[in-house]
Amino acid sequence: MNYFITGTDTGVGKTYVTALLTRALRSAGLDTVALKPISCGDREDAESLRNAIGGELPLDAINPLWFDAPAAPLVAAREEGRTIERANLRDWYTALRQSRKSLLVEGVGGWLVPVAEGLGGAEFAAIFDLPVVIVVANRLGCINHTLLTIESVRTRGFTCAGLIINHLHPPETISERTNAALLRELTDVPVLFEIQPGQRTLNLAVA
Repeated sequence: MNYFITGTDTGVGKTYVTALLTRALRSAGLDTVALKPISCGDREDAESLRNAIGGELPLDAINPLWFDAPAAPLVAAREEGRTIERANLRDWYTALRQSRKSLLVEGVGGWLVPVAEGLGGAEFAAIFDLPVVIVVANRLGCINHTLLTIESVRTRGFTCAGLIINHLHPPETISERTNAALLRELTDVPVLFEIQPGQRTLNLAVA
């Protein structure tokens, strides 16, 4: 089971969801590892993913590119006078792909975040050539953000494998109470999971 995990925006819980899914797949008997090709700001996300696989890989294997500035990778790399090379990312990923049957690759920011010169978010995702799962934070505005992301994913030739709705807190507003049902009504992309606040495990059956 292999997916590229993106989000409708930054701060929607991609790492939290990816770690949950990683643990569930490993509990089901897969050799899943979660990867974070690029981190900007700190490495807490990569460390969370490393914890999800029990420290099986070193941090630099999970997260080969780390920039200090909490900004889009294009900006963060410029701040440090560095460049992000597509070929290097491809070689890193290919080496891991050959040794694993199940990989989850977490993107950075939202779907179309600028990654490098001439390398947008979709082109970045194309390096990995995986079906895309979109993490949606349940909040006002997520319907529009989700539908736009689905449209962009499909327009660029990717398979949109599903949505994971992350409930950041118990629903309080009419929007938060109805978003999940409305997304099921408005798109044929399946809602794979709804993650509840503080949820620590994910029930998953793998054939």
